[in-house]
Amino acid sequence: MAEVVFHTAMTGHQEVLTDPSYRSQIVSFTYPHIGSTGINDEDIESDNIQVAGLVIRDCPQQVSNFRSTMSLPDYLQKNGIVAISGVDTRKLTRILRDGGAQGACIMVGEDAERAIALAREFHGIENQELVTQVTCDNIYPWNQAEWALGQGYATAENPRWHVVAYDYGLKYNILRMLAQRQCRITVVPATTPASEVLGMKPDGVFLSNGPGDPAACDFAIHTTRQFLEARIPLFGICLGLQLMALSLGASVSKMKTGHHGANHPVKDHSSGRVYITSQNHDFCVNAETLPGNARVTHTSLFDGSLQGFELTDAPAFCFQGHPEASPGPHDMAILFDKFIQLMAEHN
Repeated sequence: MAEVVFHTAMTGHQEVLTDPSYRSQIVSFTYPHIGSTGINDEDIESDNIQVAGLVIRDCPQQVSNFRSTMSLPDYLQKNGIVAISGVDTRKLTRILRDGGAQGACIMVGEDAERAIALAREFHGIENQELVTQVTCDNIYPWNQAEWALGQGYATAENPRWHVVAYDYGLKYNILRMLAQRQCRITVVPATTPASEVLGMKPDGVFLSNGPGDPAACDFAIHTTRQFLEARIPLFGICLGLQLMALSLGASVSKMKTGHHGANHPVKDHSSGRVYITSQNHDFCVNAETLPGNARVTHTSLFDGSLQGFELTDAPAFCFQGHPEASPGPHDMAILFDKFIQLMAEHN
């Protein structure tokens, strides 16, 4: 039992499967052919598959990619993840688009009534605190940088900035993109006190993406408020944006279907430029509830929802989408450069 959502990206199924933000969710891909490139050992965003289940139209029997080490079915079976193919996923998408994300159940057998009853027992992810289910257990360093064909992942060299990253369910490529920009990274569990992090004397603090209802994460909201009061450079992505908004007294709402895909247009208010972005979130901040010291920087051109804001009286900003783009376009990678600039100016 889980909540079923649809994802519109044509590529990147392996990154989606291992994204901790999908905890307690079944993902249905709108693109009909998933799995033709197989699975490799490098394109992962966490140590495990995180989705509760997978729904696809067609799973090709032949895998064709020079990086592949196993098929998608073998990967799912190895990790004990239930999946189903042969489903008209575009019809399912229309159902979800009209009725919203809802409870679902994937079950083997002919007992349809039992499956429906189990699906109805799932009460959604509202009011659910899922961050502590996916966060790391201990503090650890990170120095793996970005991937290059024929070279694999690089190692960060000559770091200039010390960044403490909160793991609310973070994706590895966020850390890689920070490391690529000469950051020495310390990853901390979601419940780490702000005082302990400030004692590490970081140049900046990063608030990661993650699953569940942000309003249920009282501990993270309290910690974020302390960082804002300390005036330390602060950068939040996805759940990190929502936590920053909540710490300022704003409110969030559960979206009808959420944003899940790699083709979402977002407008930058300062330049007027439109960026194509990767998205994965089920809650949005109600922009009208932000305080006067929060300036909206980005807006979704799909539905007008808030996509980013920055503070006018503190070195803090955030973005709702996924600038690390795993999967997705790389348009918003400039936000990592903005974080570096913010730390440089603050120092």
